[in-house]
Amino acid sequence: MARMRAVDAIVQIFEKEGHTQTFGLPGAAINPLYSAMKDHGGIKHVLARHVEAASHMADGYSRTEHGNIGICLGTSGPAGTDMITGLYASWADSVPILCITGQAPVAKLDKEDFQAVDIASIAAPVTKMAKTVLEASQVPGTFAKAFQLMRSGRPGPVLIDLPIDVQLAEIEFDIDTYEPLPVTRPAATRAQAEKAIDMLLASEKPIIIAGGGILNAGAEEKLVELAETLGVPVVPTLMGWGIIPDDHELMIGMVGYQTSHRYGNASFLASDFVIGIGNRWANRHTGSLDIYTEGRTFVHVDIEPTQLGRIFEPDFGIVSDAGAALDQLIAVAQDRKAADQVPDYSTWVAECAERRRTMLRKTHFTEVPIKPQRVYEEMNQVFDRNTRYVTTIGLSQIAGAQFLNVYAPRHWINAGQAGPLGWTGPAALGVAVAAPDEQVVALSGDYDFQFHIEELAVGAQHNIPYVHVLVNNAYLGLIRQSQRAFDMDYQVQLSFENLNSPETGGYGVDHVKVAEGLGCKAIRVTDPSDLAAAFGKATAMAEEFRVPVVVEVILERVTNISMGAEISGVNEFEELAISAEDAPTAIALLD
Repeated sequence: MARMRAVDAIVQIFEKEGHTQTFGLPGAAINPLYSAMKDHGGIKHVLARHVEAASHMADGYSRTEHGNIGICLGTSGPAGTDMITGLYASWADSVPILCITGQAPVAKLDKEDFQAVDIASIAAPVTKMAKTVLEASQVPGTFAKAFQLMRSGRPGPVLIDLPIDVQLAEIEFDIDTYEPLPVTRPAATRAQAEKAIDMLLASEKPIIIAGGGILNAGAEEKLVELAETLGVPVVPTLMGWGIIPDDHELMIGMVGYQTSHRYGNASFLASDFVIGIGNRWANRHTGSLDIYTEGRTFVHVDIEPTQLGRIFEPDFGIVSDAGAALDQLIAVAQDRKAADQVPDYSTWVAECAERRRTMLRKTHFTEVPIKPQRVYEEMNQVFDRNTRYVTTIGLSQIAGAQFLNVYAPRHWINAGQAGPLGWTGPAALGVAVAAPDEQVVALSGDYDFQFHIEELAVGAQHNIPYVHVLVNNAYLGLIRQSQRAFDMDYQVQLSFENLNSPETGGYGVDHVKVAEGLGCKAIRVTDPSDLAAAFGKATAMAEEFRVPVVVEVILERVTNISMGAEISGVNEFEELAISAEDAPTAIALLD
């Protein structure tokens, strides 16, 4: 045993738990922890410009590789409240991040001390645990519990609040005898797997819904093995996109009323059986439940017991970690196949493939200003299949999900449920820190980009390269499109005339100058024929200069992107009608 400050024990615990990447900002109430990080060494830190952005960096870092846990640090008071949006985004998508705040001394907690706020109570609804530690001797146990909670069951964030006197107090601690607490996850039984597989085999047109819980379990290869064993097509959710490669014969497209494919919706509506694994039946995926569920039998597998029946009652539910469930499902499927009890689903798979060949949306536009669909066509051509895309919300995200191609797990990194504006840039920095040797491409509209634009300086300072594709129509595009229902276009235009108008074409903010002023590189594109060269140049510049490179694409002001209130009634603004004979040529062009 050794006597040390509580903060010195914390940094040793970080190393023992295997999580040493931090993002944050120092301040008076958290300086003791920073002093321990400095003295101990081995803890990596990225200095953010805003604490909310630091929490998004930690979020992006955690999402990049299975098992990652990003750590966000901030001082007392507003630093904690700034973290709430980051906690919400990670909690909503089942992502583990650890947020640590400084706090006023214990004796001052109820005396309106400077920057003293009950952050644990504020954070409780969007965390698995939010705790103010009042006794220094409880620090090691609290951190052990935090890591256990983040890894157990449905993953999620934790906030630990540390009064400054608790940080500085000395405790007895022996890192050699510290051990991470055991992680518990529910597991499906053989009997449950047999029932689920037999229900599937009784159907004629089954599909598998592959959700983000499969990624959380690191079980994407198992999902593909199950699909291939049974010969059953797969629909990834937005959070599960990449579990099965886009060019796999059993990948039949995404479903939903926004981030979806025409062929995915059509094939889903033709199905008669659905097994959802690690998914949550999010409303943007389902649309109205009566249309989504009509004529189909449902099996739902989820690690969180309260998820079963939360949105609608499945015909059969299994509480299980996705990986454990897939182990059992694969074993049963292999036994049934060996006994020649698996129907031949090749005709059904061919029907889905035919829809995919023919039910496409047009992307090859040559107009100036540039139509957004062309941007994604060119991104598919230039950025290779190992690219990790990062985005949050808006028409840019919706169109990206409709038109981009994703070929590997965790290569579509998206704040799916919360969708906070400003998440993309900081999260991309976190992703690039976690995957320093990989191509990272962020995708933002102009409004998302302007939230936390200051974090570009973080990439410049810490030499964190990535490419940021900024599609600029000087509009709150998604809100403008939704305002059509109210017959208005109100407070959603971002364009204005200023001294930079000759450079920006009257679009307002000169993003190129802003990016360059923050120490980064930037390119502006106004002609669609220049897109490919710009993306290639940006990739080379990011590698050469080791900074973020912004590619600002000047779009036409108004483009409506396909969406609707129901998966059976998506409004297709730009539909590509082609024959089956023309499909191979169209696929080559669009992909």
